[in-house]
Amino acid sequence: MKILMVCLGNICRSPLAEGIMKIKVPESFFVDSAGTISLHEGEHPDKRAIKTAANHNIDISKQKSRPVTKADFDTFDKIFCMDIDVYEDVISKAQNEEQRRKVSLFMSALGDHENAEVPDPYWGDMNDFEAVFQLLDRGCDAIKNQILS
Repeated sequence: MKILMVCLGNICRSPLAEGIMKIKVPESFFVDSAGTISLHEGEHPDKRAIKTAANHNIDISKQKSRPVTKADFDTFDKIFCMDIDVYEDVISKAQNEEQRRKVSLFMSALGDHENAEVPDPYWGDMNDFEAVFQLLDRGCDAIKNQILS
């Protein structure tokens, strides 16, 4: 199983989601992250994201931002988007219905939050990053349970 986590710049939410998911799924899974913009391409995650992950014994410091590509639709089985704008951007890159079916909102895995978004903590503080981490942790558990059941 190959899973892609996507947010806007690939420096806050999706790197955290990638790091969290990697520790929850079997080693045979491949988990990666990307952004819909290339503004931060090649950069490591935001220092606050790295610190938040480290506070939970997860190392995301070596990840590097990259943009979503058309090839991702062939590579990945599931593509999870952090908010509606990201979802719409990713869907617009899909070339057919099969590719579109791979894409969903990350929070839809929690059922009761079907249309909810993972807030972007970029303009916030460490408390915002921790709140996003907790949300992503719950979502990753739900995704893992759905995939492995």
